[in-house]
Amino acid sequence: MTDNDTHDSTDEPTAAADGVPGSEATGGSSDLKSDGGVASAGQTHADTDYLSSEVNLLNPSTPFMRDHLRIIWTGFAIWAVVVFVPVTATMLAPDAMTATMPVIGFPLHYFLVAIGAPGGALILAFWYARKRDQLDEKYGITHGGDGA
Repeated sequence: MTDNDTHDSTDEPTAAADGVPGSEATGGSSDLKSDGGVASAGQTHADTDYLSSEVNLLNPSTPFMRDHLRIIWTGFAIWAVVVFVPVTATMLAPDAMTATMPVIGFPLHYFLVAIGAPGGALILAFWYARKRDQLDEKYGITHGGDGA
């Protein structure tokens, strides 16, 4: 696999060949730099080739990618809370977390880790699927199939 950490390849079309304003071919300055993304100004989602382009997860270049990463980071934060808060709370307050729950007779920390974490992950999976469907609908992304 080749290392794609530079953008100085001579086999790719240049900004001048693409007709980007500000390039030397159009009479603009040479100070115009790409943000390393895959979409240029005015380019639509359908015209973007995501599979063969370098993608920066910390600085997404398209609105779709920004919205999708917002969903992913929100889900990750919720997952981290669901998984790590019961364990951390057990370490910080062992008396309260190891007390037996009156309804089911198990310690609270056991219930939260054994039932809460997997249940939270399942709920997050449904939440992500719903949010991704809404995002696909917003950007007009369709998935192949007859819908049957």
